[in-house]
Amino acid sequence: MRVMVLVKATEDSEKEFVATPETMAAMEEMGRFNDELRKAGILLAADGLTPSSRGKRVAFDGPRRTVIDGPFAETRELVAGFWLWEVKDLDEAVAWVKRCPNPMPGPSEIEIRPIYEMADLQKGSDSGD
Repeated sequence: MRVMVLVKATEDSEKEFVATPETMAAMEEMGRFNDELRKAGILLAADGLTPSSRGKRVAFDGPRRTVIDGPFAETRELVAGFWLWEVKDLDEAVAWVKRCPNPMPGPSEIEIRPIYEMADLQKGSDSGD
């Protein structure tokens, strides 16, 4: 099963990155964790995202498209980084997340979301309803 593991944004992650001894040590610790994921054959992709002030959103309403410049409100609803993992089940993903170093200087959250596979999408159409 593939899962998207989302590092939720914080006020710290919404600031521009500044290289300090503390941030570099945290990056090295996360790098070691990513190496463990690679060695275990779980890691498919991983990256951190720039603050939402550098981003844009495109809102859809029928044929209209509206571009919205960042920064975006509700920091805790934003994503600061992600992994794409191949795991046997959600329990394995949770076990790996529990081993992860805290991705932020203070309190933070990581969300795990299964990715739809073609078989999941076909279940509804195979029911005969």
